[in-house]
Amino acid sequence: MNKPILDLLREGGLILYARHGEATIGEDLPNLNYRYCLTQRNLSELGRWQAFYYGQILRKLRIPINYLIQTSPFCRTIETAGLAFGWSNISVDPFWAEINNLSTNISADQQRKILDTLQTKLEIIPPQGTNKVIIAHNFPNQIGLGQIPDMGTVVIRPLGQGNG
Repeated sequence: MNKPILDLLREGGLILYARHGEATIGEDLPNLNYRYCLTQRNLSELGRWQAFYYGQILRKLRIPINYLIQTSPFCRTIETAGLAFGWSNISVDPFWAEINNLSTNISADQQRKILDTLQTKLEIIPPQGTNKVIIAHNFPNQIGLGQIPDMGTVVIRPLGQGNG
């Protein structure tokens, strides 16, 4: 018999890959600099509320989280994680910005390298009794984890390094 997803989340051992909260309309500037939020799309007011309530809901549901929360270096992902889980609980991993690059004009080899690294990272089992949270970006349709709405979450059960 299959367990309800809430029971599985409470047991831990899963990865919650979440897209950041709603961002402002427009595009990141061509001279994007991760240290300067003015060069990027940032969270809208709704996106800030989405992030805050995301963390509140996980705590209310008693879903155990393994801190540190991994984010891409974009301001919108860092702010989402900070509002949801606290600013001291963030670990920026430059790899997660590569997910955003999948939506750009890159070679098939570059795309394959990003997707291979993604698979390797998603095979790592979180510490016993906890779930890992990654806050990053949407994927192009039918690539990686596919289209994810603002603050949408894909739940992944890693099988261990090299096992999927």
